[in-house]
This record gives sequence, structure tokens and C-alpha cells, in this order.
Amino acid sequence: MNPIVNQNDINKLLKADDIFVIIHDLYGSPPNWNRPQGFVTLSKIILEQQVSLQSANAHFNKLNAYLPAFTPPEILKLSDEEMLHCQISKQKSTYLRALSEAILDHEIDLDRLLQLPVVDIRQQLKNIKGIGDWTADIYLMFCLQAKDFFPVGDIAVFKTIKELTHAVTKDEIIEHSEKWKPYRSLATFFLWHYYLSKRKRSSIL
Repeated sequence: MNPIVNQNDINKLLKADDIFVIIHDLYGSPPNWNRPQGFVTLSKIILEQQVSLQSANAHFNKLNAYLPAFTPPEILKLSDEEMLHCQISKQKSTYLRALSEAILDHEIDLDRLLQLPVVDIRQQLKNIKGIGDWTADIYLMFCLQAKDFFPVGDIAVFKTIKELTHAVTKDEIIEHSEKWKPYRSLATFFLWHYYLSKRKRSSIL
């Protein structure tokens, strides 16, 4: 599994779009952010949907402390009341249960995803209730170091592109990102790096 952030790909991306030259001159190259594969990480990414990372981390930590083990069987034992006690909304409780059931029913094997083509991995993830484009793309980038994914719905990415380019609408942003292929994951890491560095924050994990 080759890292997303490597000098050869950085050089090619810098030639593809001047906005990355600007970011690189200001803040250098981004870290090669990564997370372990598996159920715990994917659950945490689900909890990160549409909330701040600080909130998601707090909710995850409360749930993790409540469980004897963070596993699909233990998630499925929890009542709605217990989930709410851990600050997990009804909607995200449904998503965590759907993921747990998919794993226990052998609809997906997170440990063997790398044996599949990336397009099939993404579809298997999206077949699970509560996992859409953003969640699948984040998992693919962070956990599997997939090279050419662009989470267009990510707020930090959206704001940074609007700041550094003339693209304003979602369609314009997608069109602009075409020039970053096949290094859109690296491009996304650069955009996050700019967003965080400008705000004096160090991590998106």
C-alpha cells in the first residue's frame, strides 16, 4: 500500500495546478494522514458525518468507554436509550447497527477489502445504510490510501477551493478537480493542510 503523500506525486500535482504551489510555498507538503482499517475506524467516520471532529471524538470516546469491546456484537446489544446516553443520535445508531449487521452477515469483510478493485470497495461500502460518498471516500483515502478520490461534499475542501480558485458551485469545483487526476486524494490532503494550517490546527484525525 503506497502512501498518498510522496514526492513523485507531489511534483506532478504542483505542475498540474498552481494552487498547490501556493499551498506548498506557504505550508509545505501535507502529512500523510492515515488510520487503521476496520470496524472501529469506519464507525468513527460515520460519527464524524456532518458534525465537528471535536464533537465526533467526544461521542466516540463516550461510546467506546461504555462498551466492554468496540465490536459489532456489542454495538447490536445496545438499546436506543444506551445509545442516547452515549450521545449517539437515533440516525447514527441506525447506521452503526447497519454496519455491524453487514459485517456479522458477511456482506462485507473490512479486513479483505484491499483484495478488491477500488470501485468495488466503494460500492460495497455504499451498499451499507448510512455510508454515502463522503464516508466511503474518507475510508478509502485514510485507511486504504486510495490515490484518486475527491470528497467534494467535505466542508473544509469546499471552502478552500472557493478561496483559492474561481470555482464557486459544486459543478464548477468538480470540473476544476478534473485536472488533479489521478492524484485527487493528494490534492485533497493539500487542501486540508491549507485549511488547518491557516487556522493553526494540526490534525483532521
